[in-house]
Amino acid sequence: MADAEISKKPRTFRKFTYRGVDLDQLLDMKNDDLIELFHARVRRRFQRGLKRKPLALIKKLRKAKKESDGDKPEPVRTHLRNMIIVPEMIGSVVGVYNGKTFNQVEIKPEMVGHYLAEFSISYKPTKHGRAGIGATHSSRFIPLK
Repeated sequence: MADAEISKKPRTFRKFTYRGVDLDQLLDMKNDDLIELFHARVRRRFQRGLKRKPLALIKKLRKAKKESDGDKPEPVRTHLRNMIIVPEMIGSVVGVYNGKTFNQVEIKPEMVGHYLAEFSISYKPTKHGRAGIGATHSSRFIPLK
């Protein structure tokens, strides 16, 4: 038992890569090179140009990250559920609106290329219980005493 604890080597974590490109290279890439890594829908969206609102969100995320001192930055609230997560956003905290409240989402490297909406569910999943009266044919028969 003691021998097993001594010979235990430190755990190595798997290095994150997005389509064969590691995180450091992703952060240093130009936008044109980065767009080539994304799938067709995202490529089309970026080729048509980033509008004012998504650019404002990225600017606010930069500001929040700069003002934080090493720890988690202040959450930035947004309604932009269709915003695509880019490597620059990694480490930020975003409050994504789901129609009722803002769900806080911490952006992780695995989220690159996904939409913000995928991490803030907009409906409450149903919890199915027993069938009610009239739901089945057998429940329609109520015996007369």
